[in-house]
Amino acid sequence: MNRRTEDRGRRTDDGKQRHPRPAGWHLWFLRLAALILAPLGFVLLVEAGLQAAGYGFPPAATIPCEVNGIACRGDNVKFSWRFFPRNIAPEFDPFIFPMVKPPNTCRIFVLGESAAQGTPDCAYGFSRILKVMLEHAHPGKHFEVITAAMPAINSHVIVEITRDLARYQPDLFVVYMGNNEVVGPYGPGTVFAPLLSNLPLIRAGIRLKATRTGQLLADIAAGLGANDRSPKVWGGMEMFLKQGVAADDHRLQTVYRHFRRNLHDIRRIATDSGAGVLFCTLGCNLRDCPPFASLHRPSLGKEDLAKWTGLYDQGTRRESAGDYSLAIESYLAAAQLDDRYADLQFRLGRCYWEAGDHEKARDRFLLARDLDALRFRPDRHMNEIIRDVASAAGDQRVGLVDVEEVFRADSPSGVPGRELFHEHVHMNFHGDYLLAKSLCEKVARITGMAEEQPFWDEAGAAQRVGYNAWAHYNTLFKVLNYYIRKPPFTGQLYHQEQVQRLEGDLKQAEAALTAGVRKQIAAQYRGLIEQSPSDILFRLRFAEFASVFLRDEPTAVEQCRRVQELVPHSYKPHVVLALSLGALQRFDEVIEHLNRAVRIKPTCAKAYHLLGLAYQIQGRLDEAMQCFARAVRLSPDDAEACKRMADILRSRGRVREARAMERKADRAASAEAGTRR
Repeated sequence: MNRRTEDRGRRTDDGKQRHPRPAGWHLWFLRLAALILAPLGFVLLVEAGLQAAGYGFPPAATIPCEVNGIACRGDNVKFSWRFFPRNIAPEFDPFIFPMVKPPNTCRIFVLGESAAQGTPDCAYGFSRILKVMLEHAHPGKHFEVITAAMPAINSHVIVEITRDLARYQPDLFVVYMGNNEVVGPYGPGTVFAPLLSNLPLIRAGIRLKATRTGQLLADIAAGLGANDRSPKVWGGMEMFLKQGVAADDHRLQTVYRHFRRNLHDIRRIATDSGAGVLFCTLGCNLRDCPPFASLHRPSLGKEDLAKWTGLYDQGTRRESAGDYSLAIESYLAAAQLDDRYADLQFRLGRCYWEAGDHEKARDRFLLARDLDALRFRPDRHMNEIIRDVASAAGDQRVGLVDVEEVFRADSPSGVPGRELFHEHVHMNFHGDYLLAKSLCEKVARITGMAEEQPFWDEAGAAQRVGYNAWAHYNTLFKVLNYYIRKPPFTGQLYHQEQVQRLEGDLKQAEAALTAGVRKQIAAQYRGLIEQSPSDILFRLRFAEFASVFLRDEPTAVEQCRRVQELVPHSYKPHVVLALSLGALQRFDEVIEHLNRAVRIKPTCAKAYHLLGLAYQIQGRLDEAMQCFARAVRLSPDDAEACKRMADILRSRGRVREARAMERKADRAASAEAGTRR
């Protein structure tokens, strides 16, 4: 018997078997296992405890809900909390779909940012038009077109959305994205999650925030002030004014690399689910959207800068006088000193255009876009990457809609402008229709469906999605007041011309809303709702129209209640319903619905503000103060809430506190006035 056998059989004095201690690699293996498994076990224990305690938020793009006994998935209003500060996190427009796809249904998910969402009004975006056109061309088929898009996000976020939606029997993904790669999370021009060059590290952070443990760590970091530089109020595009990125900035190479990889992964996730995927290149306004910010060549010396400025100013005087040939001469001389200034290239493009040389104008407009330091429009590299990823697939389920070329072909001299766009990238109805029509042709090819009837023409599509005279007026109002009259648009060349033109268009649109036209619009909405009773946007737009133009609050209440039944997971119908109930002085119901809204979305400053008003009207001043204070914490520029808190404090004799709150209201009002300028 050898020594090992002898040791194995050795017994202790009490007769029990003594097992040998591990040695050599066995010992190191056990130590390594303990080193890994102990912390992992602790983390799993913490995670389970946090989930059991109800801490944190669901990380997926969709959440479970139920409508008429059918298990569904609806948009998760908290999804973007993984990427943005909670009080300014963007969100999807409400959507819902059955977990199990109904028979004879084609399920299409539209992915992207604000342009894919349909900004300035999702009711008339290209995905809505796509749905009605497909239904008309294929009357025997049911189409679900679900728009899972939101503002300010980029491909890092959209990969996660794709990953979630791929579990729910998609037939096709439509991908229209790339406008926010620089300014969205992890981009060099962002005000949110900062740029990281390591994509695996970015994804590890995203995965971590999908856990309750990661959310706890993020909350602790926020409590310690780690996010003090993050915006406290949603300021739209104005938030990025100091985030210029030059065209030759080396960080853009990281952006392009990440974008390409994310597109590849979206394609892989989509096709692995059995779905097709249609990538779209991006269109943008070249002719009527001047750059948002311009940067000089870094090596430009003071003496050359003075010469450049003199030539540039000379050119602007000549351009203003209508001497375009002489203006071009001055601008070209300035370009000899510094041709990297985006506004200079745009002015050259405009002068060439006015002089009738449209080919040279197009080249300058393209260069101005690529040099724009506030990168809200896609540069040429983004579209090249999209084309490459789509063409490299070698899969019949992967296709490309070259929107850039579609828009070029439909534009004067191949230079897109306001005939297609409201401002920089958000399409007007004509632009959305062209994109939807181009998609329809490719959808039929990828899904193998034979076209049974011709697609709607533009007028037919407008009628079917409810784009009427009121929708046109409402859209123009939003574009003018929510975009063009605010930074960074206010800093663009020729801004006053644009404002005057839009003001004229808005007056014409308002004049068209005669009493007879309003009756026709109400009848149109009733007809559309009868045809599509589960369409929440028809009901919401009819509710808004009935409230604003018809002063018919009972109709608005009726429509909002139905929307609430159709999307029980969404806070938005409760807020809209509360507004109409408030007009009817039904404040108990107002309070009920607003409390339901803030339970669904606890960061809804508007709901807390309205709750404060309702409580104040009922004389419940303690509750009103609490709600106004919550509204101000979530939205520090809410001057009215500050003023109402000051009034309540003064009524209680707390004069010093009231004066302090009035000063805060004045500061908030000044900040808001600055934003409007």
